[in-house]
Amino acid sequence: MAEATLNRRALITGRMLGADRVVPPPGCEIASIIVQARPERLAELEAAITGLAGCEIHGRDPRGKLIVVTEAPDSGSLGTLLNTIQSLPDVYSAALVFHAIETA
Repeated sequence: MAEATLNRRALITGRMLGADRVVPPPGCEIASIIVQARPERLAELEAAITGLAGCEIHGRDPRGKLIVVTEAPDSGSLGTLLNTIQSLPDVYSAALVFHAIETA
């Protein structure tokens, strides 16, 4: 890529950086999600959630609540994961209750 001259338009449109210069931030995003679901379908839901990449169940209430801890590379992936959990069958709600950015 030819060197772009430093000006406001090149900076705003991102033409100052080539793909080889973009460095992703180290670390990951960690979050806890409370999932409210149908109590009689909790075992199936727990299996579906643990099948998702980066998800672990850390608490379970037989009345239909699960505490899910997740790890994702960025906030966009974390949001997608939250939406995926919320869209699973028999889930009434999924709420983000804790979020942290873990640095390397």
